Amino acid sequence: MTPLYYGACIQTAFGCAADRSQIAERTSRMCRLIEETIAGYEPFFDVRLFAFPEFAHAAPIYPKLKTLRRKLALPVPNEHTEQYARLAKKYGCYIQTGTFIEEDPRWPELLFNTTCLIGPEGILAKYRKVNPWIPWELMASPHDVPNYPDPLFPVVETPLGRLGVAICYDWLFPEAIRQIAFAGAEVVLRLSAYMDPWGTASPMEWWTLVNRTRALENTIYVVAVNQGAELKDYPPFSWPGGSMIVDYDGRILAQADPGPGEKIVVAPIDLEALRQERKRRLGHDTLAHFRREAYDYFALPGLPPQTGSSETWSYQGLTERIRQAKAQLFKRWATGGE
Repeated sequence: MTPLYYGACIQTAFGCAADRSQIAERTSRMCRLIEETIAGYEPFFDVRLFAFPEFAHAAPIYPKLKTLRRKLALPVPNEHTEQYARLAKKYGCYIQTGTFIEEDPRWPELLFNTTCLIGPEGILAKYRKVNPWIPWELMASPHDVPNYPDPLFPVVETPLGRLGVAICYDWLFPEAIRQIAFAGAEVVLRLSAYMDPWGTASPMEWWTLVNRTRALENTIYVVAVNQGAELKDYPPFSWPGGSMIVDYDGRILAQADPGPGEKIVVAPIDLEALRQERKRRLGHDTLAHFRREAYDYFALPGLPPQTGSSETWSYQGLTERIRQAKAQLFKRWATGGE
């Protein structure tokens, strides 16, 4: 175990890749940023953990699933993850990749929004976004796959502690991060493309609010890296950046200034302090205090898994699915919960 090390949020500012041939230059740039960060901070401390934002390799810029598949989808692992693996082995570091638009021959009708945790040993875990930003995001959730064979929220034991990850909209579901925390995670990475007005600026500040809240309510470190692209590159959205590292009490240890652009944020992650606090605390220990039987909403119907051919994976199809879920909620409320 490495009881004290530094993590880095590496905020990127690429334009949208139009096809998969443009992904390689983005990968090369991210690898250079890792090496520059390691070299630049070497006189002060060792940076061992790196995180990149959602859509760092490619964003779902096409409105049709078949176009996304033809232009931008890749299998994972791929040549880019191999490049990160070589770098991780060279420097003994761990890399949470920016997301890929992933295709998998086991589910040829679907695409996923996917990131990998890569260490000196190679790929340690693959995470597919469980809560896509519907109705705009057409990629599937593994929740949509019958008998999905892998953990929805993998947590990996590493020399840097037990690491978990969730992507962007996942973090607006407290249950998602709580699931990762109950699986033992000590550091949870957030890869985001979190646009205005829900970013770092008043009066919303969802980005800051959610990152700090998830950290303190689960007694975890949060390494949250946000997209730094400009409006001209990702219309109609602008991205406020503000990448940050938050400790287990919700304190911001380091944060990039709001605004677009490439930025690197580093901060210490003290595993020994976290573990001692988890052992010592009797008050404010929300994991130990969790009264599971008090909450019956887990048994209620929610958004059902998506089924059907690729034709159903559209803005219109997802909108109808949301409306059906909302109708169930309103019906339950109207009948007093029966």
